[in-house]
Amino acid sequence: MSIGTTTRTEADDLEPRSLLEVTSNARRRERISRIMSVVMFGCVMAAVVPLVLLLWQVVSNGATAFGWEFITRIEPLSYRDRGGGYLHGIVGTLYMTGIATLLAVPLGIAAAVYLSERPNGRYASVVRFFTDVMTGVPSIFVGLAVYALLVSGSGGFGLGFGTLAGATSLAIIMLPIVVRSSEEMLRLVPADLRAASYGLGAREWQTTLRVTLPAAAPGLTTGAILAVARGAGETAPLILTALGARQVVTSLTGAPQSDIGLLMLDGFTQPFDAGIERAWAGGLTLILITLLLSIGARIVASRRQI
Repeated sequence: MSIGTTTRTEADDLEPRSLLEVTSNARRRERISRIMSVVMFGCVMAAVVPLVLLLWQVVSNGATAFGWEFITRIEPLSYRDRGGGYLHGIVGTLYMTGIATLLAVPLGIAAAVYLSERPNGRYASVVRFFTDVMTGVPSIFVGLAVYALLVSGSGGFGLGFGTLAGATSLAIIMLPIVVRSSEEMLRLVPADLRAASYGLGAREWQTTLRVTLPAAAPGLTTGAILAVARGAGETAPLILTALGARQVVTSLTGAPQSDIGLLMLDGFTQPFDAGIERAWAGGLTLILITLLLSIGARIVASRRQI
């Protein structure tokens, strides 16, 4: 009898358990999942609510002065006069940011390729060290360095305030962002793609140009747009390099250049309502420029994935 009873008990234990049966471990995991979902939702709301309030503040205060006239005319000579706009600042921002992009993005992607393909290379640790240092340096110190090197005569160039000096300071700020983001995107490229390319007889530089970079193109584009948005919103280094202007400037050197951030700084530091409204409209313009860049990056990334 005892043998039969034991046999039946073991057989019962070996019977498959119903999928509808909920175990204690499953209930515990479900409770933890719900708690973590609530915590995550709270963190998202803590980040989104200040952003929404900031956007509402900028839009509500800048919509009164923002319009076609704002983006097609320069600012009047007196801050108390209404009308006019930030055409000279928009041109200067796009001009300097465009040059900074041409300087920072190719160099940053090249450095990221070196770090991803030669992680233990002779200069890899040096490049990573200086990239980390540049990431943590305040932007005002970048302006001081460029001022000493390019603007004043002490650095041997003496170019004076202008577009080139401002673009150089923005490029230095953008460079570590491009390097770090591009390196992470290149590391996400599967090693099987590289191995397949090598197996077909491609050389290392051919694999990098025709396989690795195209595969990481959406991430590289997103990182570049992030760096461009950071550079477009900088003001501190431009105080010491571009200086600011009250008219549209197209020359690289020899004349101070205007910028939306510099115009906003001047507008917020004076007591007249008209100038303050134009400053709020300048902030709205920067947000729209960043939004357009982000949408463009999304479109490029989606087409690359297709």
